[in-house]
Amino acid sequence: MDAAKKVQVVAHARALAALLYAETPSEQLETLEGIETAIRGHMQTHVNPEVANFLSQQVVAQMPVVVAESSASSES
Repeated sequence: MDAAKKVQVVAHARALAALLYAETPSEQLETLEGIETAIRGHMQTHVNPEVANFLSQQVVAQMPVVVAESSASSES
């Protein structure tokens, strides 16, 4: 990853962390275990599905379109 992209990743990660921090109960942030649990939960619930969806869409967009002939269209 080039330096410019790394800067963007860090900036977005910090912005995301700030949003998720605001949605985390304060008592969960009192221990390392609680912080780890909160991070894992937020990642699994909010972040990972969005990243997976985006990547899946990219793969599908790059796939060639295959038009299958139906048996009805080949009968003349």
